[in-house]
Amino acid sequence: MADNAKANDHLQSENDVLRRQLESLLHEARQNENKMRRFDQFQQQLIGANSLLELIHLLLAEYKLAFGVEFTALALVDREYEVTRILENDPGNDAASGGLTLLQSPDALVTLYGEKRTPCLGAFEAPHHQALFNAPFGAIASVALMPLTRHGELIGSLHSGSADQERYIAGCGTDFLERLADIIAICLENTLSQERLKLLGLTDALTGVQNRRYFDHRCLIEIGHARRHDYPLACMFLDIDKFKRINDTYGHQAGDEVLMRVASFIQTHLRVGDTIARYGGEEFVVLLPQTDMHHASQIAERIRGCIAEESLCANSGHSINLTISIGLSMLPIEDPAVENHQLADRMVAAADKALYQAKHGGRNRVICGQPAD
Repeated sequence: MADNAKANDHLQSENDVLRRQLESLLHEARQNENKMRRFDQFQQQLIGANSLLELIHLLLAEYKLAFGVEFTALALVDREYEVTRILENDPGNDAASGGLTLLQSPDALVTLYGEKRTPCLGAFEAPHHQALFNAPFGAIASVALMPLTRHGELIGSLHSGSADQERYIAGCGTDFLERLADIIAICLENTLSQERLKLLGLTDALTGVQNRRYFDHRCLIEIGHARRHDYPLACMFLDIDKFKRINDTYGHQAGDEVLMRVASFIQTHLRVGDTIARYGGEEFVVLLPQTDMHHASQIAERIRGCIAEESLCANSGHSINLTISIGLSMLPIEDPAVENHQLADRMVAAADKALYQAKHGGRNRVICGQPAD
């Protein structure tokens, strides 16, 4: 009887162990099933992103919610400031600013990953990882670093940080993260292509500067920024003097060369945050954020003088002397209830009126105007 009791106890013990193992396996299977379901849902969100800003929001905000991660950060290589310009043109870009870093070269990422191009899991190491996250010191215990590559080149990196030191353990499998990184990289490339197509519709095909449609959009954004932060905004209208005579005398091909050269001259005197657009015909318009009238008039004079001193040698062999007339205006200071589009209309009308005065006052000059009533 005693032997039977011991055998029963032994079998019961083995059954308990097997049951616990089975429950553990079932729990793990359910977790993996939930993880894959969340992954599939998140993947569909990534693929469906309609803009770069939406994709960045998904990676910095929705990713944390989908996978229960406390901290995320995204670094993107932005050699030509393409991403910078795209985000600047989106009025909602503040939503993506936290956790996003734009790098002019991939050097920092190459240093981070070395020769590896696969996700790295492990304990948080402050000297190497603290700068990657916008997180309090000591808040992160383990990290997952995902390199984003396309065609063998590092284009960015997605970083996840957890307060749980067991969340990301060195040596664990990274198949899931590798697949996710590949999808993110493809989506980044796709959304950038979409943004480039959008910009094509906002760019003047001849001169390469922005067009009037872009200017109208950007003007409202700059006015919103200027009013919010209480800084001045200058508007500059520029018109090539006697442009019709150039076309009639030297031909339209020479006229096109003049337009391209003038656009280039103007751009060389502007800052990164300034906006230039071809407004129509031989007219250009410039927005100068955080610029008072005195400084704006100095910039306008430099542009005018530079163009007046240059002699364009057209492909036809003719030497063409150019001058330009410029009208300036400032964003009017108004009651807060006035709409941005109303202020835009007044500012543009004032610059246009000042340009008219410059043209009829002898050309090749700068006139500073006042906001129209």
